[in-house]
Amino acid sequence: MKEIPRLQFAHLPTPVEPLDRLAGSLGGPRLLVKRDDQTGLAFGGNKTRKLELLLADARERGARTLVTAGAVQSNHCRQTAAAAARFGFDCILVLTGDPPEMFTGNLLLDNLFGADIVWSDRLNRSQVLQETVERADRAGRKPYLIPYGGSSPLGAAGYALAMGELIAQKITADWIVVPSSSGGTQAGLVAGARLFGWRGKILGISIDEPAAVLQERVAGLAGQVVGIFQEEIDFEADEVLVDDHYLGAGYGILGDLEREAIRAFASLEGLLLDPVYTGRAAGGMIDLIRRGKFNISETVLFWHTGGGPALFADLYRDIV
Repeated sequence: MKEIPRLQFAHLPTPVEPLDRLAGSLGGPRLLVKRDDQTGLAFGGNKTRKLELLLADARERGARTLVTAGAVQSNHCRQTAAAAARFGFDCILVLTGDPPEMFTGNLLLDNLFGADIVWSDRLNRSQVLQETVERADRAGRKPYLIPYGGSSPLGAAGYALAMGELIAQKITADWIVVPSSSGGTQAGLVAGARLFGWRGKILGISIDEPAAVLQERVAGLAGQVVGIFQEEIDFEADEVLVDDHYLGAGYGILGDLEREAIRAFASLEGLLLDPVYTGRAAGGMIDLIRRGKFNISETVLFWHTGGGPALFADLYRDIV
């Protein structure tokens, strides 16, 4: 399998830990958690694995400025800004919304890392992002565009490598449950499962997309990921497992599902989830356990993708 250029700055391998108290409270299957909230860069998170590959590519191409986009409390933008600061890139973030009166959570960290922020509404974000790249190019800043969530085929390849890491840790699990939105993390895991011969099931809990949309996206990305490793494997959308029953009132809107999951993980395991991604995915997993989705003899691994700083955002001050 082809090796990919990589800047190695994540704290890897991330540990796998039991969730015995949570499992006991639910009376369900054995539960484990893969701690990608501990990847080390700026409070950690799943985007760090993707950025190891994307920054290597940016450096190889002679880029000077990283440009990406996300929501106001984007974990991806926070980690991109941190990586840019560490490796001497400028950083421009296109964030959806209006500038708040007070910078909190991830947005506060974006500023500490020195990122320039461009504000946009959601409808025009793609256009504003492209205009921002073009403006930086005209100014001689040599921009490198990182797509939303870092979910390009190259970025997603970081999670194919993560699957290899999990196998090397000799972890036995029947299921992996992971938040899925831009699709890169799940696509990388799906690709890695085929590349490394992992035979369990990977269930994406959709954060904001209908299942059919996410299945197509993940299948397409997974096929491109294996191509990066110079392998050829076809993925069909109906092979990709996605549950979209937990979308609630919409992206980033905190509901009872997320509150319960965040409190359960904190009070039973001393483990912090975020209000947008892991809170929703863990809430979905808890509900599925209660509904008997998993056999009690099985092992379910929750892949923790990070996002803790969003807990301190003014937007989620009513979390408890």
